[in-house]
Order: sequence, then C-alpha cells, then structure tokens
Amino acid sequence: MTDFLQAVALLVPGSFRIGGLRLPVYGIFAAAGLIAALWLSQRTASRVALPANKLWDAGVFAIIAAFVTSRVLLIAFDLRAFLKYPLLVLSLPSLTYGGMILTALLVWLWLRRQHLPLRDVLDAWAPCAALLAAVLAIAHFVEGTDAGMPTRLPWGVLTPGDTVLGRVHPVQIYAAIIALALCIVLYRMLPRRKFAGQVAAVALIGGGLAAFLLDMLRQPVESSGDALLDPGQFIALTAIIAGTALHMAPPPERREFLRAIPVEPEPQERELA
Repeated sequence: MTDFLQAVALLVPGSFRIGGLRLPVYGIFAAAGLIAALWLSQRTASRVALPANKLWDAGVFAIIAAFVTSRVLLIAFDLRAFLKYPLLVLSLPSLTYGGMILTALLVWLWLRRQHLPLRDVLDAWAPCAALLAAVLAIAHFVEGTDAGMPTRLPWGVLTPGDTVLGRVHPVQIYAAIIALALCIVLYRMLPRRKFAGQVAAVALIGGGLAAFLLDMLRQPVESSGDALLDPGQFIALTAIIAGTALHMAPPPERREFLRAIPVEPEPQERELA
C-alpha cells in the first residue's frame, strides 16, 4: 500500500496549469478537505442539537475569515512588496499564527452574534477538523513536504526530489491514518458526550499528543538551534493544555442560546391568552 502511494506521489506533478492559471496540488487537496469538512459538519450538527444551516454558515465564515485575515496581515507587513508585485504577494502561503488567532477571534464574535454556543460548535467541528487534517497530511505526502526521518523499515519511502536521505518514515501517512481514526472516534462520541466541550477536549488532547509524538519522526525544521522542542511540538503542547483546560472548566450557562430558540406556549396558556 505504501509503495502504491509513493508511486502516485512520484507521478503527480507539483501543480497543474489551466490556461494561465497555476493550481498547486496542495491547494487542490486543501479545497477538497474543506468541502469534505463542511459536508461532515451537516451530519455532526444534528448530533449536538445545532441548526445545520447555521453551522454551515459558521464554517464558511471561518474559511473566508482565515483567507482574508491572512492576506490582510501579509499586505500589512510588506506593503511595499504588495504595491510592486500584488499578484505574487497574494499567491504566497500566508496562514500565520497571528492570522489564526485573529481568525479565531472573528469566528468567536460571529458565533456570539448568531447565538450559537461555543462548546457545542467546537464539539461539532472536532470530527470535521480531524478529517481536514487527514486530507492535508495526504497532500503533504503527495507534495513531498513535511517528510520523515531516515529509516530501514520495509515501508520506508523516497521523498520526491530527495537524493540524500534515502528511505524515510512516511510520517504523513501515519498522520493521515491517526487523523481518520480520531475522526471516527470523535464522531461516535458526539451523541454520548456527558457535557458540552467534551469531544473538542478529547480532540485537542488526542490530536496534540499524536502531533507531538509524530514530530519526533519528522525532519527538523532547522538543522541548528538550541531550542528544547520543535515549533510543532510547542503547538502540540499548547493543544494538549487547551484541551485539558476545556475538559476541566465547568460548562457556562446557556441562557443566551436558549433565548434565541422560540418556545411554543402550552395549550392551557393559549386558552388563557
């Protein structure tokens, strides 16, 4: 199976051209993953008693917010380059930590405006995020990025374009398998959750732990440096801490959300009216 996936990765080009438009393979996978995540959110919404249409709108808003904020920050940090080469600057990958934080803030404000409980939304989005992570991991494998460390195991693969390290761990496939398994577990947990936020907490802890361990098999971002952990491991630890805090924190009152739900009067109340 690994040999088949490697053959596909070696045959697939890094990008496709349609006329004058260049479409990177990773971008195609990312778009497909986002569509799959939105589709799955329509199934998870009913499992947490949320309106499917509102959860769809929230997901679309989150995608647009991430795209817009990343481009705005990219332009703001290098306005001179944007004025000189606008199309080149806008085509650069620009989803930074600052952009993700700003996107999270905008999504939180959107959810409050739509009277959607944050914890229930996070629970519904948890399996969707795991599905998206699986698709992006496969995209990294096909693209030849985020590669693993050298190995002598029989399922080791050759990274496209690499002639130095030889066979390496298919860490992207490891990540995809774990993410798909986590997606299934989280999806099945939804109707049996004991409190709002439980599924999201499990997703953060489980996903963070898996990312931390898998990062040990990845090639380091920098060949030199005295940092105790890689950047990816710091992010994984942050996810584990956030998931633990979400699991331990008591769920907030849901008065605001309940006020947004129209309640039909009882038959006796109608007669008295």
